[in-house]
Amino acid sequence: MSKADKNCKCAGGKMVNGKCVMPEVTFSAFVMSLNTSALYLLGEIADPETGARKQDLVLAKHTIDTLNVLKEKTKGNLTEEEENMLGKFLYDLQMRYVKAKS
Repeated sequence: MSKADKNCKCAGGKMVNGKCVMPEVTFSAFVMSLNTSALYLLGEIADPETGARKQDLVLAKHTIDTLNVLKEKTKGNLTEEEENMLGKFLYDLQMRYVKAKS
């Protein structure tokens, strides 16, 4: 098996018995994924392929709103760590959004 065959083409996955296996889906990983998407849409993270930064504030706001819905709908069902992470991400993204809008 070549080195290319050992590397999974899907982000975050790894090859197991010749198949690409993604890591377990957790609430924290899901929230981190949405946070990263919002940062990319705010122009805070460059496109990994081109290195270019671009903003789409409409989609960034939609992603932030999605995180807000998750926060409201999961209230009382999260661990303290999950709740703190979600709250910190939301605050940070909201401040970055306000800055990007001005």
